[in-house]
Amino acid sequence: MKAYKERSREELLALKAKLEKEYEDAKGKGLKLDMSRGKPSVAQLDMGMDIFDVLNSQSDMTSLEGVDVRNYGVLDGLTEAKHMMADIMGVKAENVIIYGNASLNVMYDAVSSAVTHGVMGCTPWCKLDKVKFLCPVPGYDRHFSITQYFGIEMITVPMTPQGPDMDLVEKLVSEDESVKGIWCVPKYSNPQGYTYSDETVRRFANLKPAARDFRIFWDNAYAVHHLYEEKERQESILDILSECEKAGNPDMVYEFASTSKISFSGAGVAAIASSRANLECIRKTLTIQTIGYDKINQLRHVRYFKDFEGIKAHMRKHAALMRPKFEAVLRVLEEELAGTGIGEWTRPNGGYFISFQAMEGCAKAIVARCKEAGVTLTAAGATYPYGHDPEDSNIRIAPTYPSPEELAMATDLFVLCVKLVSVEKLLEEHARDASRFGDRLAG
Repeated sequence: MKAYKERSREELLALKAKLEKEYEDAKGKGLKLDMSRGKPSVAQLDMGMDIFDVLNSQSDMTSLEGVDVRNYGVLDGLTEAKHMMADIMGVKAENVIIYGNASLNVMYDAVSSAVTHGVMGCTPWCKLDKVKFLCPVPGYDRHFSITQYFGIEMITVPMTPQGPDMDLVEKLVSEDESVKGIWCVPKYSNPQGYTYSDETVRRFANLKPAARDFRIFWDNAYAVHHLYEEKERQESILDILSECEKAGNPDMVYEFASTSKISFSGAGVAAIASSRANLECIRKTLTIQTIGYDKINQLRHVRYFKDFEGIKAHMRKHAALMRPKFEAVLRVLEEELAGTGIGEWTRPNGGYFISFQAMEGCAKAIVARCKEAGVTLTAAGATYPYGHDPEDSNIRIAPTYPSPEELAMATDLFVLCVKLVSVEKLLEEHARDASRFGDRLAG
């Protein structure tokens, strides 16, 4: 396929006319499709409905250690729930505290506590002149929303297929005491689907931060969210807690996870994993914050999944529903855009997203065109702090929620909008070049 940049102005004008007609036809279909967030599909939610059959009015409501889960007590979670979440994260159960239904809430609490009361005896961030956070980009918009909410300055760090640019991370962390943390999605990163290499994890563990209260916010959201069982091994990731212990930095990490995309979003189990010293500080806050999280839900999840093999078997069912959707999107992108030079995209082995890189200056226009024709995408710029993508080129594609039929229509429209906006951009460049040429002749 001839690259769009190699086409003449006349060729581009002819292509634009053709694409505009196709776009008007697409608008006439009255589509109303949502690909804005990484939501499980109805079919994915349906397959876990029998979790509600695990506990009923006749059930034994005591934990393995004899705790009546209907009553007060066990502030930091049932032991068996700790083992379940430890298996998901690949850590030791002794390093885990169980929370409520969402890991995002746990992350918010961690930042909020640091702002108001400090980290392990350090000065509360609210009393400091400047607090900064490193943000690998493209990244997860909800992470950035938390730090923005607390007025924390966000510094972007480029992502690579091996993880964040560690040369830059090491430099910023070691030289600037106001850098207090970094957001990380280490496995099947949001939105690119990258998994941090062993070298990247070890370099994180061996950081030498200028700030004693620097913390790595390790959001292991997609720890067991594989699309291809045969590729699981190559996507394995080192245990950051163990690596930090080896490096003499045991307290440097907060690791987060939940069952939100394993069982139910909003009705799952969330957890934090960290060092003994960090957990002691967190427990002191919990005694003020809550009388205890939902132990009935913890017990329900443990009895439903039974063990880690049960979790993996359940996730294979998720993969069976999600894999064809990812492959369908990637197939259309390959067939329609490969060789055109107007877009690049990731090919993840897990997670919930595909990251699309359009021509510079085109992302907002592509998303707007899609919305006008009935397909809602994540807002352009959302994958960057403050919603500002300096190149206006990254678009996050979430293939999971639509039905296969809806996904086919949505992807076809997306590709059409990419082509149309790219042609318009190239014609603008032709016009500018012609104008500059005319100015030189006149001069």
